[in-house]
Amino acid sequence: MNEIDKLREELKQTQLAYQMAAQMSQFKAGFLARTSHELRSPLSSMIGLHQLILSDLCESPEEQKEFIAQAYHSALKLMKLIDEIVAVSKTEYGSNRLHLESLQLTEIFTEIERLTHLPAANRNFKLKIIHPDPGVRVFADRSRIIQLIFNLVDSGISLMETGTIKLSTTEITDNTVTIQIDLDCPTALWQETTIIEPNFDSKDPTQIRQFLQEIGLSASMKLLLSQTLLETMGGSLKLLDCSAQNKQSLTRLVLTCKKQ
Repeated sequence: MNEIDKLREELKQTQLAYQMAAQMSQFKAGFLARTSHELRSPLSSMIGLHQLILSDLCESPEEQKEFIAQAYHSALKLMKLIDEIVAVSKTEYGSNRLHLESLQLTEIFTEIERLTHLPAANRNFKLKIIHPDPGVRVFADRSRIIQLIFNLVDSGISLMETGTIKLSTTEITDNTVTIQIDLDCPTALWQETTIIEPNFDSKDPTQIRQFLQEIGLSASMKLLLSQTLLETMGGSLKLLDCSAQNKQSLTRLVLTCKKQ
């Protein structure tokens, strides 16, 4: 390689490094903004519940115990969210190494079905999982790919009011496998990041209870976490609104995975 070729290679590497830095900067800005909203949600729930107790608004010792249990549940949700954020952050920066291997996709679908069939049945949703040919394999970290697909399906279950959840493969090339998740819910719900702020000056237990019922972890954070995890494994995740062509609310998640 002569000097000109070396300079061209160095320039190419510099341009690539710049593009990666720009993408990381953009990712960090959106990630931090959404994370701040998500962390406030269970924390606000805990504060609201403690306000009820400290203001002597509990109607009985049993209700006070119930509020304490709900606050404990919110604390667990907060801890789980922090763990997920830390795990993604470590993976993104390479400190939490992925164990990439060739995986049978139908085995992954089987595990997703095991994890989601009861939540779907409890909400009277139809769970339709179309298994691919046993020979179809993806190159990914097993626990991570299961985690991100489960998070997406589970978020869909929480957003849907009625309908069907469909998991299938749609395209297989020499290098990639496309996984598709269809959910009967508006796409806008996946982009909602607004957190309702409580009125802590209010002493009305009805208003506080209403606030506690309304708040919750948004699907947008799980979507962002899943997208980031898939990108670290060389894949991609797209959110599509297919409502017009189906004449009803339909969100389509398209996951592209590397194929070994």
